[in-house]
Amino acid sequence: MADDVTKPMLEGPTLAVTGMRIKRTVEALKRNRFDARVVAHASEIPALIESLVEEGQTVAHGGSQTLKECGVIDLLSSGKYHFIEHGAGMSKEQAWEADHAALSADWYFMSANAITENGELYNVDGNSNRVAALCYGPRHVVVVAGSNKIVRDLDEAVIRMKTLAAPANAIRLGCRTYCAQRGECVSLTAAAPLLADGCSSPDRICCSYVVSAHQREPGRIKVILVGEPLGF
Repeated sequence: MADDVTKPMLEGPTLAVTGMRIKRTVEALKRNRFDARVVAHASEIPALIESLVEEGQTVAHGGSQTLKECGVIDLLSSGKYHFIEHGAGMSKEQAWEADHAALSADWYFMSANAITENGELYNVDGNSNRVAALCYGPRHVVVVAGSNKIVRDLDEAVIRMKTLAAPANAIRLGCRTYCAQRGECVSLTAAAPLLADGCSSPDRICCSYVVSAHQREPGRIKVILVGEPLGF
């Protein structure tokens, strides 16, 4: 897979700008010792993952619309791998056991709420299983993110979360939160909202805030950036 995305992106001015943003972001991620890769289209992702993961290895994932859209969940649950299920229909105890087992997986798959052009991953979690696996546990973590997740810096990442990612995910999950009803975080009604400000709903999904910057273990986290929008 080529890291140079300028060719497929140069079909028009907007795509050219997207390509340049992806290139800057990939270079910054590599400086921070992430294994950063690029594909032009979401359809390329399953084949890339098959080239990385050996059959029979243990795989797990965090909740992600992106992974569903690009076929990753279908691949993980295809029978080629020891798949740790995560999703609706589980009891609270079953979900806890699955999330705990996922911390020892060979490969853990997720998306990101935002990725900065400075090479940082920004994630906000409700149950914290996703950010826990990102920070420590699984031998390999693969983050798949569309070009729509790229932001200039952490300030922009916070705004993206409060005005787009959190409301969309709260609606998807059927959460009774301010953002699901109004389309943005209640903290934005304040004169100077703080990073972790939010609603007091028991359904709140913004509970743990994690910035992944320079990596102590080079290449453990693999970031696949896609040259088209995916997820929220």
